[in-house]
Amino acid sequence: MTSNAKTVSGNAEPVSGSQPRLHQKGDVIQEFGTVKQFPVGLSYEARMYGCQRLNRVLADTQILYGLYKKHHWLMRGATFYQLHVVLDKHAGEQLELVDTLAERVQSLGGVAVGDPRHVAEITSIPRPPDGVEEVPVMLSRLLEAHEAILIDAHDAAARTAELGDDGSNDLLVSQVIRTGERQAWFLAEHLVDTPLVRA
Repeated sequence: MTSNAKTVSGNAEPVSGSQPRLHQKGDVIQEFGTVKQFPVGLSYEARMYGCQRLNRVLADTQILYGLYKKHHWLMRGATFYQLHVVLDKHAGEQLELVDTLAERVQSLGGVAVGDPRHVAEITSIPRPPDGVEEVPVMLSRLLEAHEAILIDAHDAAARTAELGDDGSNDLLVSQVIRTGERQAWFLAEHLVDTPLVRA
């Protein structure tokens, strides 16, 4: 009978092929804020600038996603169900944008911001209170975050276009801006003070 273990200092140790190599340590192989060379037909400057701007939008979008989930959970009042559903739908769309933005940074040779603690250092979106706010305040907070992202995305789209980075421009215009504008519209209409049954 063959053994799948070897003895080291009197202890049975599994054969290396069956044991995960745990607790590994190593060097960082690419620093955040750098870009490696990829054959994508863009200059180093264009790729570096695109990664910097996309990472800012990415950080803010991750915070917006978190705000949507928080407010989705904390909704109150007569429109609870409708807003609970809408906010969760918007959160899902923002999460898709997070993935798309991160993959664009990677495709330019950069390093996408991913750790929530790093995101918190980069974002321009103010932190909300830890507790529950009134519903109109939560919606206003989401609208303010949207507007901050949209202002930055419009500027980033124009500047990446000037550098010939059509892919980043297209992502910012066709996905970040269009999604943000539509979601802001849906939210803003919930803040119209209008009678429900009588004019």
